[in-house]
Amino acid sequence: MSSDSNPARYWLLKSEPDVFSIDDLKRKQREGWDGVRNYQARNSLRDEMRPGDLVIFYHSSCAQPAAVGLARVDSEAQPDPTQFDPASDYHDPKSSPEDPRWWLRQIAYVHRFEQPVTLQAMKQWEDDLDFPLLRRGNRLSVMPVPAAAARRILRDAGLKPDQWMSS
Repeated sequence: MSSDSNPARYWLLKSEPDVFSIDDLKRKQREGWDGVRNYQARNSLRDEMRPGDLVIFYHSSCAQPAAVGLARVDSEAQPDPTQFDPASDYHDPKSSPEDPRWWLRQIAYVHRFEQPVTLQAMKQWEDDLDFPLLRRGNRLSVMPVPAAAARRILRDAGLKPDQWMSS
């Protein structure tokens, strides 16, 4: 999955649980992560993610925002079909199949945390571990997670990080 020259990467994907939850992903097992309409998030998704990367699934815009489970990136980047659909909330009339603006990755379900790790709990960490989620004003739906922060989230969720993380 990763080698010394290509270390594992970790990502946080945010979703509103009333739109698409970790339980929805568990039921479907695999889903295209569509609807990303921020250029910085799109670039991470399109250019930096790799198949096999670990994903921390995060519920946002809810009573208790939290990391709630794990998934894996399960495909290369693909054009997001919702951009071409005039009936979609994510339609982009300036995008075309010949020159797509927006991309998705297939995400595969791995595990639901028995103990979610809340944003409030993460903010209590002594060190922010250079984790963009903990910076003021960071609202990106796709963001990298430093290995130290991924390890801490897994540990706080009651998991053994070495079981889930590549070296």
